Amino acid sequence: MTRHYPSSFSLSHQLGQQGQILPLAPGTRLVQAPILATSAQQSTTVANPASGASPDLLPHFQLEPEDVYIVKNKAVSLACRATPATQIYFKCNGEWVHQGDHVTQHSTDRSTGLPVMEVRIEVTRQQVEKIFGLEEYWCQCVAWSSSGTTKSQKAFVRIAYLRKNFEQEPTAREVSIEQGIVLPCRPPEGIPPAEVEWLRNEELVDPALDANVYVTPEHSLVLRQARLADTANYTCVAKNIVARRRSASAAITVYVDGAWSEWSKWSECGAECTHWRSRECSEPAPRNGGRDCHGPELDTRNCTSELCTHAAPGAEDVALYVGLVAVAVCLVLLLLVGVLVYCRKKGGLDADVADSSILTAGFQPVSIKPSKADNPSLLTIQPDLSTTTMTYQGSLCPRQDGPAKLQLPNGHLLSPLGAGRHTLHHSSPAAEGADFMARLSTQSYFRSLPRGTNNMAYGTFNFLGGRLMIPNTGISLLIPPDAIPRGKIYEVYLTLHKQEEVRLPLAGCQTLLSPIVSCGPPGVLLTRPAILAMGHCVEASAENWSIRLKKQSCEGTWEDVLQLGAEPCTELYYCQLEAQACYVFTEQLGRFALVGESLSMAASKRLKLVLFAPAACPSLEYNIRVYCLSDTQDVLKEVIQLEKQLGGQLIGAPRVLHFKDSYHNLRLSIHDMPSSLWKSKLLASYQEIPFYHIWSGLQPFLHCTFTLERLSTSTCELACKIWVWQVEGDGQSFTVNFNIAKDTRFSDWLVPDEVGTPALVGPSAFKIPFLIRQKIISSLDPPGTRGADWRTLAQKLNLDSHLSFFASKASPTAMILNLWEARHFPNGNLSQLAAAVAEVGKQDGALFSEAEC
Repeated sequence: MTRHYPSSFSLSHQLGQQGQILPLAPGTRLVQAPILATSAQQSTTVANPASGASPDLLPHFQLEPEDVYIVKNKAVSLACRATPATQIYFKCNGEWVHQGDHVTQHSTDRSTGLPVMEVRIEVTRQQVEKIFGLEEYWCQCVAWSSSGTTKSQKAFVRIAYLRKNFEQEPTAREVSIEQGIVLPCRPPEGIPPAEVEWLRNEELVDPALDANVYVTPEHSLVLRQARLADTANYTCVAKNIVARRRSASAAITVYVDGAWSEWSKWSECGAECTHWRSRECSEPAPRNGGRDCHGPELDTRNCTSELCTHAAPGAEDVALYVGLVAVAVCLVLLLLVGVLVYCRKKGGLDADVADSSILTAGFQPVSIKPSKADNPSLLTIQPDLSTTTMTYQGSLCPRQDGPAKLQLPNGHLLSPLGAGRHTLHHSSPAAEGADFMARLSTQSYFRSLPRGTNNMAYGTFNFLGGRLMIPNTGISLLIPPDAIPRGKIYEVYLTLHKQEEVRLPLAGCQTLLSPIVSCGPPGVLLTRPAILAMGHCVEASAENWSIRLKKQSCEGTWEDVLQLGAEPCTELYYCQLEAQACYVFTEQLGRFALVGESLSMAASKRLKLVLFAPAACPSLEYNIRVYCLSDTQDVLKEVIQLEKQLGGQLIGAPRVLHFKDSYHNLRLSIHDMPSSLWKSKLLASYQEIPFYHIWSGLQPFLHCTFTLERLSTSTCELACKIWVWQVEGDGQSFTVNFNIAKDTRFSDWLVPDEVGTPALVGPSAFKIPFLIRQKIISSLDPPGTRGADWRTLAQKLNLDSHLSFFASKASPTAMILNLWEARHFPNGNLSQLAAAVAEVGKQDGALFSEAEC
């Protein structure tokens, strides 16, 4: 390739026989590149110097370019200075920098009188990104004098960044005093590598000031011996020249177990011929939740011999005994009278139960039927009318047949049950799937539901409530107790839709952030909101996103029912948005989706990058498939099921990439393959996925395939690097190094086969026992004198940003507990909830004893 070089390069000079330099005319075209020589730091090429030329006249660098980092979009400057030098030019990655991009300054060294030349260039982010993933960007100076050339050291130019997520964060711990503590912290990946510091209650931890503390080379904070003063919130802070990141705070509690003091001296022998001694749990006293002392606080013994003075029984003792006998006789008579009255009342009550439904309102119209041994999924409600009457009376047993209530239309799902015997089912066995789907398909609204049960759960529920779950998707529907009116029975379903089956119109910068989920039947009466849980892939921030909850009407149009962060226009819907999931409160079942509209180019979505390849490769060709998925569990589940059908295996740990609304495409490239064993069939240097294909979120399984060819069938070891990056955005790299014939080390990353029960009914669907739940609600719903009510509980559970929504409901405490159930099932920690309730001050912490939970 023919290049244009500056007219004053050493190769652009003609050397005369007397050692004179004859420059070429400006713009002269040279085909031969300048001669390169190698050396550790500076290298010299002597261009036929005249006899007697001194090596001292070779250029000597006074200033060499140094490694620099590009921060955001700011260009960086590289400089070098040499003497004696007639020309200095930069070469970057083997390419000469254009002459017009150099800024040159000439001067003279006062001590030697030799000419000094200084040159500067600027390097932009765009120049570095052009070779991103291929090699590192470097530049060096080449200086010319009459005796030859000298090269400076290479200076590397790198794009500085610091990712958002810590690779490992510190976790909360409770430790005994004087026990050692190690808080691990692995900072986010970054260039240059992040420096780590620790904060204790937002104050810097300085190991130089505290000999009990030191930080390991792996950035872990070590407390040699825990002290009470070490009880605090600890935060790991990572920073470099680009950004400063904070980990989640870890609460460290240093507790002290109580210990007994010495026994006191024995007391004098009393009139009852006993004496005693005592001790206190004070050496030390328990602190910060430490265990109390075990054993008696008071010790008594009989004392005899001359220390005890016995008194003869007198008239006052006889009167005492007579009084006790009289009281006992009166109690026996009262007990007999009470038994007779109870028996008469019970006889009159039995005559009325046959014609009354008041005592059985909680079970109508379900008749009681013993469970069958061959059907474990049958839910049987045992009739205990006395228990039911005592437990669910008053406000807990409202009649739902009053004229003020909304009357539901009769349909196949809600039609009154006949006089026969009925059984209440609670799961989705395969034998019932066809019958249930056939009944759903008779309704026009349900004809778009999938004709299978893989992405669907359904069950039959009454006032006891329950839960529907689609395994391995993060999608569930919680039906709280008393959400279904007593006396009503609903067949409820939960469905995950494939995005190509449901038409969701998006406009402008809108993008789908969640799966499309249906729950129904629509139009049923719920007296309390159900909670729909589903994942999302948005990095939410109010300044970058406008997020809306959309619901499809019965006519098929999609409507905005809620804008997150804004005042809700109706009390029918509410949404709690968390880092990776959202919880939708809804009193009307239907089809929902979360849609976002970016407000700036900084808005980003999470993409899950997953690498698959064939588990067996009988031919020379080998394909690596790189999937770019929305970071939700349901999409990953679908891809894994698809790859299982294709015979694929996971060949690398999944990575997360933040994809910005910058209109830039996603690029993928493969590098560093051993050319003696493998070759790539990719003709271009990279593959590209268009921006809008990813941003819309409507194409779930986007992927690129790298087709490789091994030169021999005996080759089984594959080593390469795969780069995935958004132009002018975030990037991830995979280091692939495995045996294609037998390596299965990443199989643990795959989600397990579907296990568990898709539908749970009644108490089994909830972590909090029903009676304990009712006690908490009755204690915390009334306003507290010192604020010890549901508001304080919401604050303890970090839900105080939703107080206005909770206050709009009849039972705010019930809303809080329902949200806790939706967020923490099935692995919720009841002990933490019990501690939060106990701290409110109005609820006994022993309420959550192990026996009850």
